[in-house]
Amino acid sequence: MNKDEIYEALNYVNATRENRSKMANTVEAQPDLMVYLVEISQENLDPISCKASWVLESVVKTNLNSINPVIDQFINSLRFLKLESSIRPASKICLLLVQDFFSKKTSTSNNILKNHHLDTISESAFDWLIGNHKVAPKAYSMTTLLFLGKKIEWIHPELLQTLKQNYENGSAAYKARARMTLKVLEK
Repeated sequence: MNKDEIYEALNYVNATRENRSKMANTVEAQPDLMVYLVEISQENLDPISCKASWVLESVVKTNLNSINPVIDQFINSLRFLKLESSIRPASKICLLLVQDFFSKKTSTSNNILKNHHLDTISESAFDWLIGNHKVAPKAYSMTTLLFLGKKIEWIHPELLQTLKQNYENGSAAYKARARMTLKVLEK
């Protein structure tokens, strides 16, 4: 399958978990397709980019190592994402990568994620947290930044200040996640 063929197949993907899983299984069977998913997910003006992001998230949730060959391309694309339907899966993937990185068990992300990757993830997470986005990317970003603050010392004070400033204007879901995050930060 080439890029044009995967693009065409993405036309038939919808938001249902079952539908995304079918396409994810196709990509898992042909790992070289990951590069095309990342490329298509970067095409901000094309609604198919969101579908590529959904499938990318499904593949990564099943097998985190599947993103390793395209990690640089994925991380570099974060700052350019504009569509909300692409940002949510990207923020979830970032969270999964960072959780694995800080996991006590042997982590593949420790070998893959470099300091410049962590810096880019933290910048993107702050952008999503303070930007005009829905609550899911904000919640994922809070948790991602909570983990990253263990390694990058300026993050926790900045996160604490950001959450306190934006708490009153947040939705109920935002406030719930912010309370949990603040509780950890204020220990």
